Amino acid sequence: MVREHIGKIPARKDDSHKGDYGRVLVVAGSRGMTGAAYLCSQGALYSGSGLVYNVIPASLNVIMETKLTEVITIPAAETSAGTLAWGAKNDILEAARKCDVVALGPGLGRDPETWGLIRELIPEIDAPLVIDADGLNALEGDLSAIKARKAPTVLTPHPGEMARLTSGDIVLIQSDRTKAAASLAEETGAVVCLKGHRTVVASPDGSAYVNKTGNSGMATGGTGDVLTGMIASFIGQGVGEMSASVCAVYLHGLAGDIAAEEVGQFSMTASDLLDLLPEAFDNSGL
Repeated sequence: MVREHIGKIPARKDDSHKGDYGRVLVVAGSRGMTGAAYLCSQGALYSGSGLVYNVIPASLNVIMETKLTEVITIPAAETSAGTLAWGAKNDILEAARKCDVVALGPGLGRDPETWGLIRELIPEIDAPLVIDADGLNALEGDLSAIKARKAPTVLTPHPGEMARLTSGDIVLIQSDRTKAAASLAEETGAVVCLKGHRTVVASPDGSAYVNKTGNSGMATGGTGDVLTGMIASFIGQGVGEMSASVCAVYLHGLAGDIAAEEVGQFSMTASDLLDLLPEAFDNSGL
């Protein structure tokens, strides 16, 4: 099944340019959480994206320009807490119109104004959208913004985020992870990646994939941010949201398995996954 999906990732052509491999907009980061924006953006770059943009609170722009050499940063209005403010909305929508896919959520923080912004942006972004972390937390108990979307959507919750999003119970979710992911996919019309041991990728059509790669060394901050960037990257390259999610989850876990051999599970970091993605791609036969 994995081979079927990986075969949909387009081959690199000799006669090509950066515009051929997708433009990804990353809406992520806040004061104290620049690492999330960095890891998500790099996850997209390391997965083949031609261009990656990062909308970031204005006061953090210098930091991100230093950290993200190959990413185009877009400084935007911010709250006193150093999170994205209402005034950033038009900048985000304008950038989204120029991109093939948007990744929203990593490290955006929990400021009420930012959460209000997120809830307004989700139904108004016309591009395919990958929602993670605080993008999901901002929707706590209310799926209406997701249901209102017309473009493809991917949700990437861990069990805690799934419970908050659906007003559900973590124990019940974990007792039948495939059922939980499939139920949310059917209700929202989105592809759902329920992260954790044996990540489940479920489609609204009822199909589901249980990933076999990955290990407990990946239970460390930032690995989910890398995955979000990877999914967005594949969608931006023209891969359908289900196949993009399956491929990203598989390769992300494979990079983790390689890291477990090279650095060990105890010492593994999200940056190790980035460093070892090239090897994971090679081992996948791409």
